[in-house]
Amino acid sequence: MTYEEIVDKVRSVYENADARDIFEHIAVQVNVVGEGEGIFYLEIADRHISVEPYDYYDRDGLIIISADTIFDIADGKMTFHDAYHSGVLQCYGNMDKMRKLQKIVFGPRVTRRKTVKKIDAFLDE
Repeated sequence: MTYEEIVDKVRSVYENADARDIFEHIAVQVNVVGEGEGIFYLEIADRHISVEPYDYYDRDGLIIISADTIFDIADGKMTFHDAYHSGVLQCYGNMDKMRKLQKIVFGPRVTRRKTVKKIDAFLDE
């Protein structure tokens, strides 16, 4: 998968996600490693999510992850918590803002309620 395909797929999954409960600005840079390596960012502004193929220098957080892991999380095959603890995802930055973002982006669609509880517990550690 190419970098452009990864960004397009992430954009198609997350740009229409429900961000109406987030009233603050949150920006997270995602560094994709391995196949399709590159950088993009997820930003919530005005209760809308944007995904753009650029660096974000004044970011609230940074995630280092492979494309396969991104899609496993998006498809509900893996949780953010599991990815972090297995070492396939690294996360840095403002955990308060990451906690808000994860409720929209990092939780799988089908098992969202359980995943949010797991991620909240993980981030509270």
